[in-house]
Amino acid sequence: MDPLHAFVFVGLFSPGPNVILLTASGARFGFRATLPHVFGVALGVGVIAALVGLGIGALLLARPGLALGLNLIAAGWILWMAYALVRNKEMSTGRAGERPFTLWQAVLFQWVNPKIWAVAMAAAAGYGLGLPPPAEAWRLATAFSGINLFVCLFWSFAGSLLALLLTTPRAWATFRLCMGAALAASALMVFW
Repeated sequence: MDPLHAFVFVGLFSPGPNVILLTASGARFGFRATLPHVFGVALGVGVIAALVGLGIGALLLARPGLALGLNLIAAGWILWMAYALVRNKEMSTGRAGERPFTLWQAVLFQWVNPKIWAVAMAAAAGYGLGLPPPAEAWRLATAFSGINLFVCLFWSFAGSLLALLLTTPRAWATFRLCMGAALAASALMVFW
């Protein structure tokens, strides 16, 4: 495994908003129902990595006001999702109309996922090959999407297995609180 792929794997496998949301979705809705969310994350992460390779990361660094706006939106959205996860007292049974993220919701979430932006910008800065921007964008996009697909499959499947242990309302409440707290804590990454 080359250094870029090793860095991307570690950056994406470690807990962050996607890992927490996919684990919770796998536990709540099952592995198969979470697959559109998985594919949306993999696609969205690749798009973000490509945009960083094309230079949008440099634009964000050069425009602190734009970066701050993105950070505030990201933190607010992640905190709202954490609150919704914690307050959902019927997580194990689900309520009518509740479902996992769709493919496009997962793609769009990557725009405000601070961890993805941070890992993509660090990868572009630390592991760039000096290729023309389109080639660098393609290189980053394929590395991020390919690796992240397997990371997302792992965490959503782990969540579906975890559901086997969540057999009581108390176990679900504990899981809900842990996932919500971890998701809220991940909102702090926005400002690091």
